[in-house]
Amino acid sequence: MSVKLSLMKKEDLSQVLEISSLSLKESWSLDSFSKELSNPLAKYVVAKTDNKTVGFAGVWIIVDEGHITNIAVHPEFREKGIGSDLVQSLIEHSKSWGCHSLTLEVRASNKPAQNLYKKFGFVEEGIRKRYYQDNKEDAIIMWKR
Repeated sequence: MSVKLSLMKKEDLSQVLEISSLSLKESWSLDSFSKELSNPLAKYVVAKTDNKTVGFAGVWIIVDEGHITNIAVHPEFREKGIGSDLVQSLIEHSKSWGCHSLTLEVRASNKPAQNLYKKFGFVEEGIRKRYYQDNKEDAIIMWKR
């Protein structure tokens, strides 16, 4: 399977929303993703195979730091290395966008995601208590410096 990575465009939005809805407990709205396209501090990468968007990842550039907003892969395309490709792409792009470090929050229960980030050198540096909208789960703060 051949996967191509590119910056997200307007025509990717409907498939990005579908992936987000299938993958994330707190999916963003179509309007939120659409606004990200016009936000000069937001950068998104999509993964495509056969012209179908199968994953996406986003980062906000804040001075010289990147804050990863979300990463998701369509359930039918998981465990094929696409998540790793997306993280690697964000790391590489962030350097060219002037970032010296990257941070993110990840659900305490999401061990597969934590392991993915650790594979790329992210380390746990804190906890945000009851971070998510349901107010029941903590977020682990991870950094790659």
